[in-house]
Amino acid sequence: IFSGVLFRSRGCALPISDYLGYFALFGANTDMVRLERIYMKKKKHVISRVLPGSIGEELELEPGDILAEINHQLVEDVFDYRYLMNDEYIELLIEKANGELWELEVEKDYDEDLGIEFENGLMDDYRSCSNHCMFCFIDQMPPGMRETLYFKDDDSRLSFLQGNYVTLTNMSQEDIERVIKYHLSPINVSFQAMNPQLRCKMLHNRFAGDALKKVDQLYEAGITMNGQIVLCKGVNDGEELEYSLQKMSEYAPVLQSVSVVPVGLTKFRKGLYPLEPFTKEDAKAVLEQIHRWQKIMYERYGIHFIHASDEWYILAGEELPEEDRYDGYLQLENGVGMLRLLGTEVRQAVAERDGDDRKLSVTVATGRLAAPYIAGCMDVIREKYPNITSEVIAIKNNFFGEKITVSGLITGQDLIEQLSGRKLGDRLLIPCNMLRSGEDVFLDDITITELSEKLGKEIIVVDPGGADLVSAVLDPVEHKKQIRRQMYEQTSSCNSGKA
Repeated sequence: IFSGVLFRSRGCALPISDYLGYFALFGANTDMVRLERIYMKKKKHVISRVLPGSIGEELELEPGDILAEINHQLVEDVFDYRYLMNDEYIELLIEKANGELWELEVEKDYDEDLGIEFENGLMDDYRSCSNHCMFCFIDQMPPGMRETLYFKDDDSRLSFLQGNYVTLTNMSQEDIERVIKYHLSPINVSFQAMNPQLRCKMLHNRFAGDALKKVDQLYEAGITMNGQIVLCKGVNDGEELEYSLQKMSEYAPVLQSVSVVPVGLTKFRKGLYPLEPFTKEDAKAVLEQIHRWQKIMYERYGIHFIHASDEWYILAGEELPEEDRYDGYLQLENGVGMLRLLGTEVRQAVAERDGDDRKLSVTVATGRLAAPYIAGCMDVIREKYPNITSEVIAIKNNFFGEKITVSGLITGQDLIEQLSGRKLGDRLLIPCNMLRSGEDVFLDDITITELSEKLGKEIIVVDPGGADLVSAVLDPVEHKKQIRRQMYEQTSSCNSGKA
């Protein structure tokens, strides 16, 4: 029973204390050395949930159990877990809550998961950002908010799990080698500038220019990448943007897309690098530059490669690009094509319905950026439901400043202030990106319940996508799952928000 191959069904699972006692009494062998190494060094990967009908349930795994090893290898983090799970035969070492060790053999499909979740999604500590970017949104937050909102992450693992953009400055050579070894992709990179000296200045990190060499390693290994440039007026625009686009184009098509987003500026910038907002003329110049490069890249590779976020088109007063120009919407999280896709999905969802003469009054509260496009979506719904009336209220961001126009940064107090005393109709809709992931809390800690009580109106939270907007307007009210990703808590310091 001390062979190290333990099967619960054979009655051979023993508490770890018994194993270590045996080790001390009888001396070392390979299995005992391994067990001691695990329990002296290992991280506690505690299972928080076992999905019904999963392999984990069949193995009788339970919340509180600890995953120690896969195939006799320590699991450092979620990278290791996902890589080691990609096999048709695996061996697991599980520590039960009572101290027993179970070594389990599993035969499964190559990419089939165990159906378990962990208390820590990364299976490791979050890595904080070592940069002090001149455009960092977190530095522009007022004091007195919850502590997690001030955490700056630059964690490459969140790039793969949540789509965050990372600067590469916090990635070691070992991290790069693991990405290449596991062939993890795509990785989302915050470039900002391809001029090494300028990148050091923008990130306020003397190693930021050298970090670009890691892009060469990822490119040579064929690791698919997406890029981002947070454009700052008078800093990395104009000639510097031209240079960056030329250098980044050399990584195509492994670097499959690059988004250009305008820096988000709140009113809390005292003591920070002086940045100015872009004007209408600035936006037109940026779009001309991007469109010229789109033509070049489409001729070379059949992809448009470089994309402007929706804000540029709105600021310039120009029409959004046609759907084909978005290359499959690779950069939705950066607000690239989000409004175009919303309109397309609304038209598709309405086309699938018969329409009727029901009477209903609907109010939608959203950010100033998206408001005109939401109003257009409501017009599409009225083509088949002519007796539905609607009002789209563009919420002014008094909390962060009126230069912030995205709905994801609207607070509960601004909603209360600007919606109180108004006729809100039969339904009040808000987008789910106003809320924390999986919760009913706004950035200022006001809850949906508190907002509903203040306004005397039930709130309908609309999930992403045009189909859910149509459903929220037309279908019976029901509890809706809120699925907003944590964009401003444990996220890239370079993320400027979404519409």
